[in-house]
Amino acid sequence: MKIDLKRRLGLALGALIAMTLPAMAGICEKRDFDGQGYVICTLTAGQEPGLRLWLNGPDGRVLGDFTAVRRTLAEGEVLGFAMNAGMYHPDFTPVGLYVSDGVSQHDLVTAGGGGNFGMLPNGVFCTGGARPYQVIESRAFARAAPECRIATQSGPMLVIDGALHPRFLVDSDSRYVRNGVGVSPDGQTAWFAISDRAVTFHEFGRLFRDGLGAQDALYFDGSISRLYAPSLGRADFGRRLGPIIGYVGQN
Repeated sequence: MKIDLKRRLGLALGALIAMTLPAMAGICEKRDFDGQGYVICTLTAGQEPGLRLWLNGPDGRVLGDFTAVRRTLAEGEVLGFAMNAGMYHPDFTPVGLYVSDGVSQHDLVTAGGGGNFGMLPNGVFCTGGARPYQVIESRAFARAAPECRIATQSGPMLVIDGALHPRFLVDSDSRYVRNGVGVSPDGQTAWFAISDRAVTFHEFGRLFRDGLGAQDALYFDGSISRLYAPSLGRADFGRRLGPIIGYVGQN
């Protein structure tokens, strides 16, 4: 009940934002796959320089929400979409690797452990390196040490070399609103997705593999998953967030 109310309020706020900000038409769209509804935000290779990863503001404090992110933008810049981008500790610091504009603020974690992050294989979303977009399994990332303009580590991997994570169950009863990112086989396209309703890992992984054609995809989070997409009149809100990823364009 509380979640539904927050989403309705977020949609209302998003509609107001959409009326005051120019919409970046075509980036985000609603899509159905296998009986479930999703929002998919698509970026091509030429849009990679506009992708940003945020955690702290100029004062060193955690931004925590989309409104605070928008306040950091320069005059003429517009936030086309944004979503939470990886798991974090209670103090909002990233659990794993975090690189923004080529500067690392937290190291890679390759050990397994409890929770979704520790459900190996987990992985890293990396942009601006050898390919515009990559999702790389964490231990392979440690061996290759690729260059990344932006990188965020999360887990589990949803799709690994075209296969679903081996621990995903078709009949699982674990359902959450989930979000994540997938990459095309040639690394030229990135898809950022969030489910409309609670879905299983298996359903969410199949969206990326079978619905979008992603060769590799990474889970960002569940239950706290939120989206800012003014072109769809959407500005979700709730608990404060750690890392946030989004696309910034020009007015």
